[in-house]
Amino acid sequence: MPTQHPPAVRALPAVRRTAAKRAVPRAVPAPAPASVQPQSAEPDPAEIARLAYSYWEARGGEAGSPEEDWRRAEAELRARR
Repeated sequence: MPTQHPPAVRALPAVRRTAAKRAVPRAVPAPAPASVQPQSAEPDPAEIARLAYSYWEARGGEAGSPEEDWRRAEAELRARR
C-alpha cells in the first residue's frame, strides 16, 4: 500500500500591519457649576430611598409602612428644595 503524504502547504501572504488610527480628542464643554445648573423638580429616587430607609431604622426596623416612609421622605426632600 502506498504511503500518503499530506498535501503541500502553501505559504499565506504576509499581512501588512499598519498603525492603528488614533482617536482625535474633541473639545467637550465643561458642565456648568452646580450653582448654575437647574434643579430638578423631583428628588432623586436613590435619595428618597436612603431617607425612607433611615425612617425605618429610626423605628427600630419594626412596624410602619414602606410606602408611607417613601411618601414622607419624598415630601421632606421636596420641601428642602
